[in-house]
Amino acid sequence: MKTYISFLRSVNMAGHNLIKMTELANLFIDLGFGNAKTYIQSGNVIFNHDREASSAFLSESIEKAILKKFSLPISVMTRKIDDLVKLAASNPYLTEPGFDPSKMAVIFLHETPLDSQIQKVADVNFPPDKFKIIGEEIFIYCPNGFGKTKLYTGFFEKKMTTTGTARNWKTITTLLNLTENNM
Repeated sequence: MKTYISFLRSVNMAGHNLIKMTELANLFIDLGFGNAKTYIQSGNVIFNHDREASSAFLSESIEKAILKKFSLPISVMTRKIDDLVKLAASNPYLTEPGFDPSKMAVIFLHETPLDSQIQKVADVNFPPDKFKIIGEEIFIYCPNGFGKTKLYTGFFEKKMTTTGTARNWKTITTLLNLTENNM
């Protein structure tokens, strides 16, 4: 049994794409996933799957099911729990002097960006804010907070012509702690 986490883009944001989390968890169960649990209203679902499946395949299956059941075209980014553990360990900003986890977020991309997409943001520099692309994620650290940063999901989506969804570091670490019971 493998544990996964799906991050849904734009669920319950400002009254748009409203899906009750209990209905979302039930959709995952209807798809044959075990122990489906949601965390907060922004569309985070922890679940088990009885066989090895690619994250892309699971995301596509969930997107189709959401479209069919709720008539909402919502992008889903799914990661194996092992990948999320590696992500937490590879955070390039944990060793920053005075690191504040409340100033940290990760954008989960729908697919691994091509070199040509990465090059579109290679020279972007908005100090003191920083970002680093590692695999299918963009780590963002904004020491002065996110209020005035230019490094937000829409910025990267537009520049790189990609799709993603962001989660703050607290949400990521909480999800990791919650998955200990699913593993």
